[in-house]
Amino acid sequence: MQGEQIHQAMALLAEAVKGWVTPAVTIVATRDHDPFKVLISCILSLRTRDQTTAEASERIFRLADTPGKLALLELSVIEQAIYPVGFYRNKALQIKEISRLLVEEHGGRVPDELEALLKFKGVGRKTANLVLTLGYGKPGICVDIHVHRICNRWGYLNTKNPTETETVLRKKLPSEYWIPINDLLVCFGQNQCTPVSPRCTGCPLYQLCDRVGVEKFR
Repeated sequence: MQGEQIHQAMALLAEAVKGWVTPAVTIVATRDHDPFKVLISCILSLRTRDQTTAEASERIFRLADTPGKLALLELSVIEQAIYPVGFYRNKALQIKEISRLLVEEHGGRVPDELEALLKFKGVGRKTANLVLTLGYGKPGICVDIHVHRICNRWGYLNTKNPTETETVLRKKLPSEYWIPINDLLVCFGQNQCTPVSPRCTGCPLYQLCDRVGVEKFR
């Protein structure tokens, strides 16, 4: 994929995703416009299927929808609410501690700066950027494994890991695509451009994609 073709690719993806399920964290962000809920939902989503994330988010937010309320919950109650998300015991500890720190050190408000968010245990660049972009509408590029894998498969980038991908995208990707690229490529990666044996036949981006590293496809 040539650099200027990214505009065509993003337009095609925007149309294609209308038929696919919206990522769970995006649904929470669009519905509630609450950075705290974006933060907690994103932590729950790591190594977890979207449907499981959505259900766990609903359960925990029925019990506690602010840092102050969540910090007061017993750990066992949090664990029960978010089960069966991946690593639910560790995540219960993380979100309880994050909630406590938000109350004690940030006045109950989720920070809107990347470096401040990265200080919380369990919050990496992906989660921090999602909070900034979906929670606050601030510029940022959320790079998960889908974004990293697909940008390299297209031949748009040649990077070794998600952190390097974020750095290069900040220099190369037009700013109007910074926020939407994650949602688009997560949907695309889950439904069409799968990690193994992607659905290249009938793919709307077939003519634009270099298919780097693709040995088998459908």
